[in-house]
Amino acid sequence: MSGPLTGVKVIDLSLLLPGPLCSMYLADMGAEVIKVENPRAYDGTRAMVKSESGLPGLFFMTNRNKKAITLNLKKEQSKKILFKLLEDADILLEGFRPDALEEMGIGYSVLKEKFPRLIYCGISGYGASGPYKDWAGHDGNYLALSGVLDQLGSRDKPSLAGFQLADIGGGTLTAVTAILAALYSREKTGKGQKIDVSMMESSLQFISLYAGIYLSTGKLPERGNELLSGKLANYNVYKTKEGRFVFLGALEERFFRTFLRQIKKEHLLVEGKNLEELSEELKETLQDYFSENTFSGLQALFENSDCCLTPIKNLEEVLNDPHLLERGSIFKKSHPVYGEYFQFASPFRFSETPCEYNTHPPEHGEHNLSVYASLGYSLEDVEKWKKERVI
Repeated sequence: MSGPLTGVKVIDLSLLLPGPLCSMYLADMGAEVIKVENPRAYDGTRAMVKSESGLPGLFFMTNRNKKAITLNLKKEQSKKILFKLLEDADILLEGFRPDALEEMGIGYSVLKEKFPRLIYCGISGYGASGPYKDWAGHDGNYLALSGVLDQLGSRDKPSLAGFQLADIGGGTLTAVTAILAALYSREKTGKGQKIDVSMMESSLQFISLYAGIYLSTGKLPERGNELLSGKLANYNVYKTKEGRFVFLGALEERFFRTFLRQIKKEHLLVEGKNLEELSEELKETLQDYFSENTFSGLQALFENSDCCLTPIKNLEEVLNDPHLLERGSIFKKSHPVYGEYFQFASPFRFSETPCEYNTHPPEHGEHNLSVYASLGYSLEDVEKWKKERVI
């Protein structure tokens, strides 16, 4: 690997989405990531959705470039093995409830004494302290309590985002950022530290605009009727003649004027009236326009660089998007067992130390022999641990 994190070693105890996606990005950047799973309770994404050939799609989207071993953390012998793994590790990533590893005797209070340079990152729903810390939850819960869900949907009721906004935006990307910052800090101080990532807390960033307005005016945001949620005609969703949808994002008046000029309706901008005052009438007029035009008939407007009109694409269309394909944002790999599959490239782009995509997502415990051998353990040790259900 030639990425910026070449030489960095990550022990990843996390499962499902936020942690594994974080460690995959680190692996794309060149880090050696060792994924640790229970020998009999593997990462649930391995079984959630499978193709006819058996390819576990969700697991494949979050686990490339990693090694995989099995280790039952509840066994006493496992502590010794984990400590051996951590002797030359830089980062430990976990996604358990706060204090879970402390109760097993392998929490940060123990690890920081044994491995003072270790960066420990825990991703949890509500953080490692506070009244909510032990609550169970999922993406929608974190969005609900952070105020984000209150801004999603129509005026009538909130609506689920349909994707993991808190998990990825709040969990994964916050963790990646914090880990990289902690690595930089360690370069200067020689000391590791604990990173406490709360997916609920990190989701607050998504309502910074409305928090800023509230700070200035004391006005609570009105769901479905704010600058970015449907109030403006020039920042809205419209339905075409055959029932497809497009998005007009011409927030600045110069872009909106360009769009109106292209459809020969520049006269709709009335001197002395701002866009908010005109919006209700404009929305009706623009919807009438789009209702008379087909999705394909709007291609010239989609391609106008200053119209800010874009088609709302489905997943199949996204996977064939010429821009994404040219940039390598979507690429294909061929697996010896499962055949061809697609991947999303890392969003982190480097001119001198590019991310690489070298290995397929690993099978459960695929690297047990090689990893444990690298720690000095013998084949007999590995076979013994299998019988004892340690690995």
